[in-house]
Amino acid sequence: MNASNETSAGATPQGVMEMHLEVIVLPVSDVDRAKQFYVNLGWRLDADVSAGAVRLVQFTPPGSGCSIQFGTKLTSAPPGSAESVYLVVTDLEATRKELVGRGVQVSELFHEAALGGRFNESDRVVGASQDRSSYGSFATFTDPDGNGWLLQEVTTRLPGRVDPSSTSYASTSDLAAALRRAAAAHGEHEKRVGEEDANWPDWYADFMTRERAGEELPS
Repeated sequence: MNASNETSAGATPQGVMEMHLEVIVLPVSDVDRAKQFYVNLGWRLDADVSAGAVRLVQFTPPGSGCSIQFGTKLTSAPPGSAESVYLVVTDLEATRKELVGRGVQVSELFHEAALGGRFNESDRVVGASQDRSSYGSFATFTDPDGNGWLLQEVTTRLPGRVDPSSTSYASTSDLAAALRRAAAAHGEHEKRVGEEDANWPDWYADFMTRERAGEELPS
């Protein structure tokens, strides 16, 4: 779950097999219309294959390890019935601006008046969260069938959510943003120690790895 006040999660217990969420199937009524919509989003087209009455189209959002599929004879769910499928981003305002520029109708940024407000319009407050805390700001949009996407801004993961031995960044913009945060924090570090830090690359690496893994940051 991606909740703003969720507790930290522990490491995967030993002996438990890894399971990677790979694909989400979306119900659509017009495959070609849906395909054009996701092409316009700039998502990577992985497949468009047919066999008899079955057609399968797959797209992957930029930087995502999980893809979507839609087509014919893939699901019995009513078209447009997928709700609140999360898309996690590091810069919600920039993402919204890009989507609007691609012709997508995106809601204004909002935060929750109470937990669950991301799913219920009556419990939403216009504007990003006041302290711009990670997990706290949202926006929504739908595809032509009405399948609902929920944008959530996450800049720092809660503890236990990322394996520090395999931290990575989904895009160059994510990495650049992390470097900027590390630079600002390192500037404060040098002020505290009263001298230039010749080992700043090591400090940056430590800061960025800990931040990505949701661990306590270096001082």
